[in-house]
Amino acid sequence: MNANFKSGFVTLIGRPNVGKSTLMNQLIGQKIAITSKKPQTTRNRIQTVYTDTDRGQIVFLDTPGIHKAKNKLGEYMVTVAERTLQDVDVIVWLVEPSTFIGAGEQHIAEQLRKSNLPVILVINKIDTVKVQEDINKTDTVKKEEVLLFIDAYRKLLDFAEIIPASALHGDNTDTIIDMIFKYLPYGPMFYDEDTVTDQPERQIVAEIIREKALHALDEEIPHGIAVTIESMKQRKNGITDIEATIICERDSHKGIIIGKGGAMLKKIGSNARFEIEKLLEGKVNLRLWVKVRKGWRDSDIQMKNFGYNINE
Repeated sequence: MNANFKSGFVTLIGRPNVGKSTLMNQLIGQKIAITSKKPQTTRNRIQTVYTDTDRGQIVFLDTPGIHKAKNKLGEYMVTVAERTLQDVDVIVWLVEPSTFIGAGEQHIAEQLRKSNLPVILVINKIDTVKVQEDINKTDTVKKEEVLLFIDAYRKLLDFAEIIPASALHGDNTDTIIDMIFKYLPYGPMFYDEDTVTDQPERQIVAEIIREKALHALDEEIPHGIAVTIESMKQRKNGITDIEATIICERDSHKGIIIGKGGAMLKKIGSNARFEIEKLLEGKVNLRLWVKVRKGWRDSDIQMKNFGYNINE
């Protein structure tokens, strides 16, 4: 093995909706973590692997957005995020492009000050930075705007690196990888070079269905949706039969998820099936049901049944 080979664990942290899952999917090169405007979309520490056979191996732990907990599910998410900081070699903190540093960012910075780990700040979504119309000076004005964001955060913490980027468009994502390798320790491979994730297929399928439900429902219901895979079997002809249940908290939510004449559930299923077929590289027969489990986000037993296990 290359004597200069590096390997280690890296966590992506940040407030909800800042683009952590989008960035991780961009870095890995395929869909692993779900993305949504709603918070609490990342269920557990999703372990994905980036391997460069010449330079090294990065094991990413994506975490739920750090936010104020409103129920046991929220407490679980916060605990997972803060516990992850103890298990890694490098921290990548994503923020939005702004000179305003709110209470949420201050809270994260306070957690990071307790760590001696290198922290790489990624100012994400720079593609959204709006500047005054000036055909000849737009690039210059935008750079000056970004420098203001960098200066505001530089005063908050002693960062190892500060990188403006766009996870959505892939801008500067190569630089993020380069800087992570810069701060990783030397070490062996943890996984085979063709490994991308340690998640079972059933879990990834459940996450895809939940993502499509969150996208389709938008602001119509709260984000307290879980998905369970009841069965997943492949026929001899290669078609995979999947039966899954979408869990919600209220009877009124169930009606919204099903939609008039089943239209919403059909839309969720169609969108999910398209992506699941890409994942499994074959035809999929997907059947969805909707069940109500009142107060599941405050039930330790039901949370565990739906894959949220704080003791892991």
